[in-house]
Amino acid sequence: MLYLGSILARQHVPMRPPDPSESGAAPNPPGPEPALSVIMPVLNGRGVIEQSIAALDASTLAPERWELLIVDDGSTDDTGDYVRGTRHRLLSVDDGPLGPAAARNRGSTLARAGVLVFVDADVRVHSDALERFLRLFDADPELGAAFGAYDDEPDDPAFLSQYRNLYHRYVHLRGAGEAETFWAGCGAVRSAAFRQIGGFDAARFPRPQIEDIELGYRLRDAGWSITLDPHIQASHMKRWGLRGMLRTDLFDRGVPWMRLLLARPRADRLNVRTAERARTALVGLACLCAAAGAATLRPGIALAALLPLTLLVVSNVALYRWFAETRGAWFAIRVIPLNILLYLVSGLAVVIASTAHLVSGPEAWSASTVAGPSAHAPVAPKPGPATSNREAG
Repeated sequence: MLYLGSILARQHVPMRPPDPSESGAAPNPPGPEPALSVIMPVLNGRGVIEQSIAALDASTLAPERWELLIVDDGSTDDTGDYVRGTRHRLLSVDDGPLGPAAARNRGSTLARAGVLVFVDADVRVHSDALERFLRLFDADPELGAAFGAYDDEPDDPAFLSQYRNLYHRYVHLRGAGEAETFWAGCGAVRSAAFRQIGGFDAARFPRPQIEDIELGYRLRDAGWSITLDPHIQASHMKRWGLRGMLRTDLFDRGVPWMRLLLARPRADRLNVRTAERARTALVGLACLCAAAGAATLRPGIALAALLPLTLLVVSNVALYRWFAETRGAWFAIRVIPLNILLYLVSGLAVVIASTAHLVSGPEAWSASTVAGPSAHAPVAPKPGPATSNREAG
């Protein structure tokens, strides 16, 4: 997600019918309802949005079968001016920026289709992505959401960006099939399911964080199925820096995700497998050994840190082999220390989140702030094919 600058407001945008007199509430265009409504939140995305729109316009799905709603979350560049020159609809978020969760919710209030497709502004979908989404939803009326994966050709050639985006792809390839979570970079939700659970939790997540993961959990709690299909692909245009990546992984993903899991425990085989938890523990053990050795001035104890790190590398050999096959042996070797660093960040996130959980209790994260069914609420009747645009309830 391309969100530049600080997002200061923390106001929830409710899921309400649009007022035609409201700023940015363009009336629905005439003609038959589309099968898919693509919603793209953007904040100061002029440098990438032209490519992301062009990729959608190259879709193999006929133009009349889908619509694109671009939601400007308070851009200060000329993003809006560019979008107005296209055939697509531009919406705005009042008092933005409020974050991508609020922007996506805003777009959903004017979406006409039975399936909402969320695409980030710094993502170029492959030409068959929309068709693949539509086939999935038409084939399975029980399907609540689906998402794809990044391809193996990220835009930025720098090592860090290549590693970050390729690692994301590896995780999604490994987790293909039934999922417990959701990804809004290139993902779709049946509109009936989206409205049933109240959309994204924009009050809890006023900036890009884990709003899509949390939405996926609520979809599963409401009885909807989610699938990960890595054949649905997109290219990521983001350039990663080390400081930004570590800050994101710690404060925007690791800590809130762990707080969510502590308050609402669940199995998530995509991102928090038992093996991943064990690897994080190994890095923590290595740090304890190194600290104990330094504190006692006993080098032997510090050297003992090499054992858990060796076990970590050996246990992750499949990952390093995949990187070697994809980018070569030297690339895979450079991945190892960076991978260890990210496990260290994950461990730090566990410590911070667990401390906050003990201090404040689970109540703050035990339920969503949006209106929707509880985990034990009756599930509404499932809708028919995506093209019908019928809603549950």
